Amino acid sequence: MRRAGLGLAFTFGAGLLAAGAAVAAEPVQITMWSNWPDEPAKKDWVAARVREFEATNKQCAVKLSFIPKADIYTQAKSAVRTGQAPDVFYLEPDQPEFLAGGFLEPLDGHVDLAKFEDWAKPAWTYKGKVYGLPVEAYTVELYYNKDLVKKVGVEVPPSHQLTQAGFADLVRKGAAAGITPVSQGVGDRPFPGGLLLFESLLRKLGVEDYGKLLNGTLSFKDPRVQEVMTWFKGLVDAGAYPKSFATLKLGESHYYFYQKPGALTFPDPSWFTGRAFASPESGGMPATFPLGIMQFPAMDDGQCPTCKTLAVAGSFVMYARGKNKACAGALLDSMATPGNGDKWMEQVSLQTGLKSDPAKINSSHADYFAELNARNKGATYFFGTPLLYYRSKCAETYTQVMNNAFPAGLIGVAEAADKMDAACRKGS
Repeated sequence: MRRAGLGLAFTFGAGLLAAGAAVAAEPVQITMWSNWPDEPAKKDWVAARVREFEATNKQCAVKLSFIPKADIYTQAKSAVRTGQAPDVFYLEPDQPEFLAGGFLEPLDGHVDLAKFEDWAKPAWTYKGKVYGLPVEAYTVELYYNKDLVKKVGVEVPPSHQLTQAGFADLVRKGAAAGITPVSQGVGDRPFPGGLLLFESLLRKLGVEDYGKLLNGTLSFKDPRVQEVMTWFKGLVDAGAYPKSFATLKLGESHYYFYQKPGALTFPDPSWFTGRAFASPESGGMPATFPLGIMQFPAMDDGQCPTCKTLAVAGSFVMYARGKNKACAGALLDSMATPGNGDKWMEQVSLQTGLKSDPAKINSSHADYFAELNARNKGATYFFGTPLLYYRSKCAETYTQVMNNAFPAGLIGVAEAADKMDAACRKGS
């Protein structure tokens, strides 16, 4: 397989050079839509990779645009049907309709897939082929303000994991002190409101039964699920979330946590650093902020207190009907080097699905990396967040119920479970 892959790469490269010689005076222009217009480190990484590609591939030029993710999705869904989609665009694995509709080009034959981490490939594998360049990967973490947590009288244990009762105590003490216990908002995203509940369900059920819950073969009325939902409802009723929860946007929830007004904790994927490590003038975290990372609480009689979610997020795909696949494929192949994986880790301080060499990473945030690695040591990983599993009506119900109404305190445990089972449980 490897020999065949290298052969394709050589053939492709020779063809591209020949094409380049023929049209050297006027390079082929491809279009690329990237997310992250408001995340300077990620934006700089993408722009640098494009500049490097253009410098060594004079026969190709790239028209690069940075567009908010929601707008990319809206525009791309329309453009792929009319043949007007960009040659390369940002996508995450939670948009399978692009694959099912045949709108994406397999990367096999364009990109050396040996440059991807083996665990990252399944997120983009469809009918035996790989369709996405997995630039961004993440774990779901529970960040906290060390000083504020200590101020309200809670000591984080050496295991960095509070018990179920201990976390509820933290929430009550924060609310009593007038400090928001959990910074979170769902104003512009369909998933953050479910992070604390679903990470707790994963630790309660363990990998196998949590998978059954997300695949619709385990009921939300299972006693173990009900127990966690009841505990979670108690947190909500105690004032865990900001009063602006329904309208607070993701970027604003970062600022809410580490700038103003400040919160005790912030459940967030580890792409937290994309915003947090920007300068304070750009909405980032002050250099002196007492950032800590604790484990999500251990549930009573939980099957897997060391479990946590691992996922692939920001990726780049090729449009299947693109007219300049040679340049588009060469661009993605040039981005997928181990050296670029190292640069992503250094500049963005976030995991990547591209292969990298930790020994070569020189980061000004070494302490953060050390703590993140320590929290992930010995973890049992579950691959994918709920929206990677939920589709159509089930996904809409998750967004409306578990992301919004339930954590907002608008509905109770029984009603939330009924709605999820009706929409998501197989055979309902």
